[in-house]
Formats: sequence, C-alpha cells, structure tokens
Amino acid sequence: MSKLQTPFRYDFVGSFLRPEALKKAKTDFKEGLISKEELDRVVDQEVTKVVAKQKELGFHVITDGEFRRTFWHLDFMWGFEGVEHESTGNGVKFDAELAILDDTYLVGKIKAKAHPFVEYFKFLTQFEDENTVAKYTIPAPAQMFQQLIVPANYESTRKFYATNEELIQDIGLAYQEVIKQFYEAGCRNLQLDDCTWGAIVGEAAKHRYKSLGIDLEDVKKQLLTVNNLALEGKPSDMVITSHICRGNYHSTFFTSGPYDTVADYVFAKENVDALLLEYDDERSGGFSPLQKVSEDKKVVLGLITTKTPKLEDKERIIARIHEAAKYVPLDRLYLSPQCGFASCEIGNKLTEEEQWAKLKLVKEIAEEVWGK
Repeated sequence: MSKLQTPFRYDFVGSFLRPEALKKAKTDFKEGLISKEELDRVVDQEVTKVVAKQKELGFHVITDGEFRRTFWHLDFMWGFEGVEHESTGNGVKFDAELAILDDTYLVGKIKAKAHPFVEYFKFLTQFEDENTVAKYTIPAPAQMFQQLIVPANYESTRKFYATNEELIQDIGLAYQEVIKQFYEAGCRNLQLDDCTWGAIVGEAAKHRYKSLGIDLEDVKKQLLTVNNLALEGKPSDMVITSHICRGNYHSTFFTSGPYDTVADYVFAKENVDALLLEYDDERSGGFSPLQKVSEDKKVVLGLITTKTPKLEDKERIIARIHEAAKYVPLDRLYLSPQCGFASCEIGNKLTEEEQWAKLKLVKEIAEEVWGK
C-alpha cells in the first residue's frame, strides 16, 4: 500500500473522457449483445490503460477515471440501502442544456451495506507503486442530502424522514460506515465531490431559495453539519479532501457566483484536509475568500478548465497562482484542472489528446512555480 498523500503540486480531480471501446461495450451490453462478464473485462482493460496514461504523464495520483459509473454522484448513492433509481428522461437544467439524469429517490431508511465502489477501489490499488497512490472520488454527504430534499423528492423523502435533521443523521452515519470500508480496503486518499456549495452562491441561487421559502443560512448550516458528521471518527492517516465546483456537464455549468457567501462555512469549518476549488473563469469570482481557509487545509487551485480544448496561457496562470498566494501561503497551494473531464459518461467537448494536453500543462506550470 502506497503511503503517498494527496494533494500533489500537480494534481487532477478524477474523471476522464470515456474511450470509444468503453462506450461501445456499454452500448452492446444494454442491447444484449455482450454479457456482463464481457463488459467487465472491457472496463478493466480501459481502466488499466487510463491508469498507465496517468503514470506516463508523470502524475503521482491515479484514479480509474470514473469509468465504472454513469454519473459522478448518483451511482454512489445507489449503493446504499433505501435508495432506488430509474431512467425517465428527466434531468436538471444547466446553463446551455438539460443534463439527463436518473431519478434517484428513497424507498426506505438509508443504511450502509457493502458498497460496490470499495471493490472498484480494490481493483485500482494493484497499480500503486513507489511513485503513485490511488485516490477514489465519491459525492459528498451534502450532495446526497441535497438530492433527497429537492422539490421532486420532497414527498418521498418525508415518508421516511419527518425532518432534515433525521435525514442528516442517517446520511452521516451511513457515510461513516462506507469511509470505514474504504479504509479497511487500503484507501488512504478519498475525495468528496461537492456541488452543493457551488449551487448556493450568487444572486440566482439566493432568489431560487427565496422563492421556495428556504432560509439560505439554514441550508449552509445543514450542508456543513452533514459533511462534518460523516467525517467524525476519520482515521488520522486517511486524507479526505473536498472538490467544489458549480456543475460540469457536457462543457456547460449549473450556476455562477463567488465563494464569499459560503467561505465562513466550508472554507473555515469543514473538517477536510484540502479543498480543490473551481477557479477557471470569472464565474468563480476572486481569490479574497481564500483568506477564510483554516490553516490546517491545503488549497488546490483549479485554474485550468476542462470545459474547452484551448490551452491556457502559462504566464497568466502563474500570475494567478501568485495572486492567490496573497491569501494562502504558496507552500499550501497546489494546481489542477477545475473539474473532471467527464463528470457523466457524456463527457466534455474535447478530445482525449486535448485532455492529456491539459494535464501536461498543469504539470509544466506546477514544476515552474514549485520546482520538480
């Protein structure tokens, strides 16, 4: 088991564009042309290849590219008792298009069971070596909480939980159990992907919650509570980080707004070891909220976009890193893309080669700023 710890000076969020062989195999399986065993064989092969590519580029962290899931968040939720899903063609309106997502809702109380993602992690660990460590990405507890209280799910959730507090308690305890499962499987680097904080920033979010009659400050307290409850009892030698963005689906986004209104909560009080923050364009605002980051956290600046193929200007990115260093010391700063390249199977609008070029740029800039 590798003892390396994330984040690294040059890092990445976790998901990668699905190769054509993987897409074809999944389509063939849905159409009954190949067996589940044949599909799994192709998935294993493609995961092996994408890990090899990460190593070839010189990265010290490896992931399975999220190749085993359809959605970055929902597939994980299906691994708990009490959660059901179905494909109905419904979705969530993003800026430029509708993100088609499975309806995911409660049919009973939430409880942990042997989670399939832990088995996926075990497959990944065989590729660890003295230079690389595996990390696994899962949606944050707050993401599951938010999924179950959206208007479409409100009534079904209330059949099993009379209050949000009861729901938070069961989500937090179920996550504690799954985190324990990951730890026992050898996972020492776990990343919580969290769009909830990004969903409540900006004027649009303020108006949306006001129209629902919900106090936004209460929402922030609940998000912080459920995330920190899940982290209670975390082993001291396990690094758990949080990646925060504003939505990433087929190169479009869900919301915009600076971190100012949530910094007092997630930056100051969430008990994670590092924050991977979306900062690739003006939608994220300035760096001044970083002054609220507690001194025990590292900050990974997501300054390279995964939404477009155009490579960023190196000198401009370096200047932005030093601008951020006015608020968080340079030795606690790191660099990555702002999000994954394929949060859902559909992926963003760039090619695999353009994807790898982005990672090469991240490494090149980091080595220039912090040294090799």
